[in-house]
Amino acid sequence: MTTRPAVLGARLIGGVSVPDSPLTTEVLEYAQKLYEPYLFNHAVRSWLFAAKIGRLKGIDCDLEVVAVGTILHDIGLASGVSGSNRFEVNGAAAATSFVNERGFSNRRSQLIWDLVALCSSPSLALHKEAEVALGTMGIGLDWGGFGLELIPSADMTEILRTFPRLKMKDKFAETCCHLVTARPETSSDNFLRDFGERFVPGYRPISAVDLLMNAPFEE
Repeated sequence: MTTRPAVLGARLIGGVSVPDSPLTTEVLEYAQKLYEPYLFNHAVRSWLFAAKIGRLKGIDCDLEVVAVGTILHDIGLASGVSGSNRFEVNGAAAATSFVNERGFSNRRSQLIWDLVALCSSPSLALHKEAEVALGTMGIGLDWGGFGLELIPSADMTEILRTFPRLKMKDKFAETCCHLVTARPETSSDNFLRDFGERFVPGYRPISAVDLLMNAPFEE
């Protein structure tokens, strides 16, 4: 079983020092095959932001887990990943399958599952283990600008130059609307609901109030 590496090499990507290992190279190649270009760039930027924040804050954690989980956090939105659950859970299953095939320990695999499955729930993920919280910080920064002040302007410029956004706002919204339309049953308890209500005509999410009030119990 693979345990946490004691020492990892380092390399610069987008001007940010990140762990250099065969696995990080492999996961980048895997992600690039699955993602649309805008989503691949988002995933890599999220990783770079997480790595930079971790270094600036001196967070001690398994940097390889952060790399894999953050890079793969949105693969549930990729057409090559399927499943009947929320896209985050489908993605978490695919991500853990990827690392389990490469001998990851149960502990490291669980951290990756949590990071991917909770990628759209920062109110939960930021209170989890350091790896999960750090990956979530990077994801949230690239997605909504949360914690933007943490990244020095020169680093931000280089990251965006190397991995441009490619009209991410519009394309991400289109991806979410497509998923809401195709599988509305997976959209009621995550941020897909907001995209459905704003952009998808006729969309009616499941109401938590209705679920409670219609529960089959005598009061």
